[in-house]
Amino acid sequence: MQSLKMGIIYHVQAIKAGLTLGTFSSNQLIHLYSRHGLIQEAQKLFDEMSHRNVYSWNAIISTHIKAHNLKRARQLFDTASYRDLVTYNSLLSGYTSTDGYEASALELFNEMQSLDDGIRIDEVTLTAMLNLTAKMEVVSYGRQLHSFMVKTANDLSGFAVSSLIDMYSKCGCFPEAWRIFSGYRGVVDLVSKNAMVAACCREGKLDMAVNLFWTEPELNDAVSWNTMIAGYAQNGFAEEALNLFVRMAENGFRWNDHTFASFLSACSDLRNFKLGKEVHAWVLKNGMSSNPFISSGIVDVYCKCGIMSYANSVYATIGIENSFSITSLILGHASQGNLVEARRLFDSLAEKSMVVCTALFSGYLKSQQFEVIFKLLSEVREKELIVPDALILVSVLSACAVQAALDPGKQIHAYILRNNIEVDKKLSTALVDMYSKSGNITHAEKIFKSVFNRDIILYNVILAGYAHHGCETKAIQIFKELLERGLRPNAITF
Repeated sequence: MQSLKMGIIYHVQAIKAGLTLGTFSSNQLIHLYSRHGLIQEAQKLFDEMSHRNVYSWNAIISTHIKAHNLKRARQLFDTASYRDLVTYNSLLSGYTSTDGYEASALELFNEMQSLDDGIRIDEVTLTAMLNLTAKMEVVSYGRQLHSFMVKTANDLSGFAVSSLIDMYSKCGCFPEAWRIFSGYRGVVDLVSKNAMVAACCREGKLDMAVNLFWTEPELNDAVSWNTMIAGYAQNGFAEEALNLFVRMAENGFRWNDHTFASFLSACSDLRNFKLGKEVHAWVLKNGMSSNPFISSGIVDVYCKCGIMSYANSVYATIGIENSFSITSLILGHASQGNLVEARRLFDSLAEKSMVVCTALFSGYLKSQQFEVIFKLLSEVREKELIVPDALILVSVLSACAVQAALDPGKQIHAYILRNNIEVDKKLSTALVDMYSKSGNITHAEKIFKSVFNRDIILYNVILAGYAHHGCETKAIQIFKELLERGLRPNAITF
């Protein structure tokens, strides 16, 4: 049964005629209802079955897994009269692909290894565990799985090779991923080629990705094109992403939600309002506006372009709370100086990310609302919303510098030292600037000298400090030092 309408008609007619559906027909209907998201109907039909076989149990367990109801799936699994390898693999795949169920996946996998009823781990089992390993980035466990796959000859398909490539790549072992790809030439198929292209993009090796993508281009599918477009967009090559987007259509491939997600990311990076608007029109025309990921991408484009009225309008049509869209709106409103709306949206988020906090701090700094910055930092720390990172602390230190607020600045410095926060160039410069403008040039000088790779920005800050405090001799010495280091003075230096 392929058609939902025909399936429902068949089911209703059987009920009206007082007929009891056979096991085979019931199993087919459960699959049909599951495919169309009719979970309650599938469960009701299963409950009414007088005779169930292993396919019945697999069908209903799979139904709840697809609906992301893993607790109910586990209950059914535990009470199932029949189980086979498909039953175990279905639940395992559900666990490995869902956040928060990593321990359950490991427990079930260990259970499968000790079964003595003829059920044996296969390629599907192992690739599911490789996906979990990639997500958790535990390469040592991934290597154990790889060895087991080789010993049991479960590494001889393109699907297995692609999972190994993905695992090693996501665990930061790109050379091993490439060795897998190169060493399994007889097994490599389009799936594993796409996985290798994605790995190259993830590693920032765009030349390798492009060469691989254009090797036997006639074999490329929509996934290949989407992977390469996403690779360009993620690595900051927005123009190349847009060009490939056009070529994809010219080569006869239909754009889908994955294509648009990458394409819209490129539009955002280019701040291309005209192109974003054209894509928005195409999305509306083709009935894809109900997709929250695409709509969120459009919101982000309008926010990056500073067209907040359009962004708000699109967000209002999404219908569900979407943290990505809200984050884009907060960033957009903060950059435009509309901090009341930015704060309202910030407060509406159940979980505050580092990105939105940084955006809010930067917005308050740009509009010189220094007291609000100090209050927000206290709130963030007291409520433990996030652990402030270097970018947030730079904003706070900048506020301290403008206000010449030495005590709050010293507290921030102590916080940095106490929490072992890495002091990068931006943070070092902010600390030097804060101490200098707050009247403590000695401490500013001490931090300046602790920085090994000093750039012209840091030199300019300490020179301004020396000038402000009347330290002409030291200023001349530092100026000579920057020249000796081969740095070029700029307008700010003078």
